[in-house]
Amino acid sequence: MESFEQLAEQYKPMIHRIIHSLKIFHDQEEFYQTGLIALWEASKGFDEGKGKFSNYAYSYIKGRLLSELAAAAKQKERTFHPKEEYWRTIEDLDSTQPLESELLLSYCTELTEKETTWVLASCLYSLTIKEIAEKEHVSVSAVKQWRSSAKRKIGDRHLGGTEG
Repeated sequence: MESFEQLAEQYKPMIHRIIHSLKIFHDQEEFYQTGLIALWEASKGFDEGKGKFSNYAYSYIKGRLLSELAAAAKQKERTFHPKEEYWRTIEDLDSTQPLESELLLSYCTELTEKETTWVLASCLYSLTIKEIAEKEHVSVSAVKQWRSSAKRKIGDRHLGGTEG
């Protein structure tokens, strides 16, 4: 097979066509580099007895780009980026509610770190379970467990509940 530089130049239009067909409009240069890496891997793993290299390369490159798209989507889904107004609100609450924070923390002495996170986020910052889950990079179910456990512990201790 020819040198990789020649191969890359020859398959450059194909990589760009695949990127365009997948409707990738952001980070095109990054996806192009991924396509080049896939082309190189395809050239190393190709068996000439099994058909045309161009078909193999096309499938290999497209598969790799689809995998990268899926990974990028998953990463974006797991990453929470609040809007700028959110951070201003949090700063305002912190500066005007130090007593509320201290009072809430006094109820959290026997709670785990995650349970305390739920108490502060929901009571001080009025975050929903979903927002807390996104912020903490956990499932909604996990936050619901923190909430349930925190309510039980606080209720048992401060509302005269029985110990169990």
